[in-house]
Amino acid sequence: MSFATQSALNIARVSVIAGLLLAILKITTGYWANSLAVMADGMESAGDVVASVILWLGLRMSAEPADENHPYGHGRFEILAGQAIGAFLIASGAILAWQASIHLKQVQTVPNAYAIWTVVLSIVIKVGLARWKKKAAREFRSAALHADAANDWLDVLSGLIAMAAVGLNLWQPERFSHADSVGGVLIAMLVVFLGIQVLRESSWELLDTMPSVEMLAEIKACAMGVKGTEGIEKCRARKTGFQYHVDLHLEVNPHLTVEAAHQISGAVRASIRERIPWVADVLVHIEPSTVDDKNDG
Repeated sequence: MSFATQSALNIARVSVIAGLLLAILKITTGYWANSLAVMADGMESAGDVVASVILWLGLRMSAEPADENHPYGHGRFEILAGQAIGAFLIASGAILAWQASIHLKQVQTVPNAYAIWTVVLSIVIKVGLARWKKKAAREFRSAALHADAANDWLDVLSGLIAMAAVGLNLWQPERFSHADSVGGVLIAMLVVFLGIQVLRESSWELLDTMPSVEMLAEIKACAMGVKGTEGIEKCRARKTGFQYHVDLHLEVNPHLTVEAAHQISGAVRASIRERIPWVADVLVHIEPSTVDDKNDG
């Protein structure tokens, strides 16, 4: 198992435990404090637990080595985990919105002030988790970790909305009698919006979207640094999990023997894999260089 996968799995485990404890605390506190916004925030945290479990499962499956039926490995499970998280967020957000809209039509009650402190604790913990996951997502180029980090930032935002809703209701109960319920609706809408964003971003990776121009330039520069390389005709890459598989059309002197050209291609493949950690493998196609033809002309 790679370092990236092991690190991501550790993050997922911590996230599951923290999310479960926060969900129980907020739902219980929201119930006894008569705060729908805090309960909705707790339900969102419960959704975080499910999302983190999906993340963990996706990472575990993506870590399976390549086999005869999956020569590129099982890395796509990591991207599928990101999509599953997005779909779950949309579904849970829709349910929260439905529950909050029903509560808007009922007699409103003033929540107890101690509900706010539960949300404050949640915000502090979630900020730490979100920053940790975001950093790891950038380092390992993980769609699933990115989705889970975005989910944590949403939890921070939903906590702030819950705090504002409870605060307004406590400040002027008559004027802001529906603030708590409205806060629940806003949180639900944010959950749905984030789910759509996560689905869209992970879908691009499933469609074999090319890496950035800077990443492709890094591959080309590495290849051109190998003696005997005269040009790069094409450079393509597809993502599978945390890494990319590269197809490289390498230009060499057309007068070289097959053995000599093969040695150059092997050196290019080894150099890229050694110097660029986010590249899993390189398939090199040898093409005749046109440099000599141009010089003769």
